[in-house]
Amino acid sequence: MRKRIVAGNWKMNTTVAEGLELAQAVNEKAAKRHDETVGVAIAPPLTHLNTIISSLETTDICIAAQNCSAEASGAYTGEVSAKTLADMGVNAVIIGHSERRAYYHEDHAFLAQKVNRVLENNMKAIFCCGEVLSEREANRQNEIVSKQLADSLYHLNNDQIEQVVIAYEPVWAIGTGVTASSDQAQEMHAFIRAEIKNKYGAEVAENMTILYGGSCKPTNAQELFSNPDVDGGLIGGASLKADDFMGIVNAF
Repeated sequence: MRKRIVAGNWKMNTTVAEGLELAQAVNEKAAKRHDETVGVAIAPPLTHLNTIISSLETTDICIAAQNCSAEASGAYTGEVSAKTLADMGVNAVIIGHSERRAYYHEDHAFLAQKVNRVLENNMKAIFCCGEVLSEREANRQNEIVSKQLADSLYHLNNDQIEQVVIAYEPVWAIGTGVTASSDQAQEMHAFIRAEIKNKYGAEVAENMTILYGGSCKPTNAQELFSNPDVDGGLIGGASLKADDFMGIVNAF
């Protein structure tokens, strides 16, 4: 049975003190759930990671980073290597988020390098994919997502791809006023699973965790998560309040 996961991407929000308070609140609430079928992950800003990891020494929460360098080491001022993140105790890294693609022009080949660095250091890669509004309006969403998967992931072998979690982001439904329906989410998740099946076989596809990253909230999480191919969510704004975030976790 594939793992269901709810992951909170805090983006560039909270001070270290605020982040520590939020992480401790999530950890406390998650510890009371007694439900091992749903994994909980948080991705604080880089500056918070060491403090949060140190404070949550007894936790089942996955601690993720929001980004890493495509290079293993070297003269890359301002970058942080996957090796350093792993040494800190980070469990996973978000790769290819729509904001990284849009604002920092990270292309498919560059993201493939980042995936490699993450897996080399025994962390999981949360790989984001998805189409923008113009691509959805042109009915090119399947073409776009298929190419993102192929160009950034399909160099991996079966053992490596099993260390990847895919997060589908309908970029056109994030902050645009346009809403993605539950049916649209299921349709794309099923398409992604079929693509993975075509490349890696039925067993790998069935075990692949595919998260939904399109404005998931406590009010719509249950409907989204009821779809057979939606295995959880990559949560943005709603992850900044412990009660809202855990409301999504508890939607399963």
